[in-house]
Amino acid sequence: MDADTKDTITERQARIVEIVSQQGFATIDTLARDFGVSAQSVRRDIIRLDTKGILQRFHGGVGVRETSVRLGYAEKRTVATDAKTRIARKTAELIGEGAVVFLDVGTTVEAVAHALAEKRRLRVFTVSLAAAAILAGRPGIELFVFGGTVRSADGSLVGDVTLSSIARFRFDHAVIGFSGIDQNGELMDYDLEKVAVKEAAIRNAAKTLAVGDSSKFRHPATVRFTTPSHPVTIVTEARPAPRLLEALAAHDLVLADA
Repeated sequence: MDADTKDTITERQARIVEIVSQQGFATIDTLARDFGVSAQSVRRDIIRLDTKGILQRFHGGVGVRETSVRLGYAEKRTVATDAKTRIARKTAELIGEGAVVFLDVGTTVEAVAHALAEKRRLRVFTVSLAAAAILAGRPGIELFVFGGTVRSADGSLVGDVTLSSIARFRFDHAVIGFSGIDQNGELMDYDLEKVAVKEAAIRNAAKTLAVGDSSKFRHPATVRFTTPSHPVTIVTEARPAPRLLEALAAHDLVLADA
């Protein structure tokens, strides 16, 4: 946050930005308790920060914006690297030789691509230019990259061309990234076009492996793409809090080895 931005908001609002930048999301009740003020005061702060485009207001709280405070793609690659490596190894163990695999986008999915590169025989379909670069030329890996519009710095492919192409195939496994989980145990992400791709892959997969480190358990995102009635296997490195664990009861939870 630059000096000009700081000059236009209060000290408490600046502190809220710092907290949300570190955590990804904060509830109104938690912020009110931390600052010793009323929930209504915090709500007014959040409305102002949302209006200025600094943070994004959600029901009951505030989160980072996809295009502003939220971690950039290069920064994400440096976060929770050990956890992502462990998750990737465990995910690769769940995928047998000769399987047909869809790879989504994101830094955790890229870690999975590195782990899958050790397989002797695999057919991989992906909407991630980064994952494709990791697997290109690997012996035994038959690689197919879907067409489409490049969405952002992570090299994700989206749009009607992508969706219609995915609909033609069937996958043994769809490896899907997620950015958050809501209180009902539904996986979430921020981008509608990317979510449409995730949903298309899930519909055409015999099994869905949702990969994400435990920091994703601490906040929701914006758009839901799974429901308890459509169970998936969540691969992560740490068990979520009891309340969330109960909400996730419809899904399978696989913990990566330490």
